[in-house]
Amino acid sequence: MKNIKRSIVAVSVAMSLGLLASSALRAADIDPQMKLAAQRVAVTTCATCHGPQGRSQSPKFPVLAGQHASYLIAQMKAFKAETRGDPDALGYMWGMAAPLDDAMIEALAGYYSVQTPGPGQRGDAATIARGADIFGKGIAAEGIPPCISCHGANAVGTDDFPRLTGQHAQYLLKQLRSFQSNLRNVAVMHGVASELKTPEMSAVAAYLQSLSGT
Repeated sequence: MKNIKRSIVAVSVAMSLGLLASSALRAADIDPQMKLAAQRVAVTTCATCHGPQGRSQSPKFPVLAGQHASYLIAQMKAFKAETRGDPDALGYMWGMAAPLDDAMIEALAGYYSVQTPGPGQRGDAATIARGADIFGKGIAAEGIPPCISCHGANAVGTDDFPRLTGQHAQYLLKQLRSFQSNLRNVAVMHGVASELKTPEMSAVAAYLQSLSGT
């Protein structure tokens, strides 16, 4: 059963690579006026929740600074299409994304991707060490693959998988629970998160929050 689960995760990863790669941002293609318009939207509207330059001060809302543009594009399009169904998507982002056209989505993604993330936040050393172990090695006995295989060393991510370095632990834990319940219907993450227990998820979230975002 665990071998089947690993196969499903592997196939889902391959599909995700193909889908997200098609959303890759070409910064040189963004009109300069659109870049300025996106910056105004980021500073006057998005900053209310996501903080200055995407460095969120509230653990409820994700840090966007330094996030990969292709991932941001995919998420904003999912919000607009109302296909991302976690509670904050319904409560906030469906409405916020509704009026955005593709040009503004790409320009906003480009803006946030070049912002400098802030420092990590330290916590309980034993919890962070446990989270680092799960992130780097997974839990073989439970068929849980290592997070590092997709999110990379130091959780900096790739064009196809999000940067998790320095992300708020509260936000990460909420998203892992959404993946578990399929509120966020992402097969690869449901397969990874479905067997994680709350203490394990909390440990991984604490570890990721502790990493320096700079």
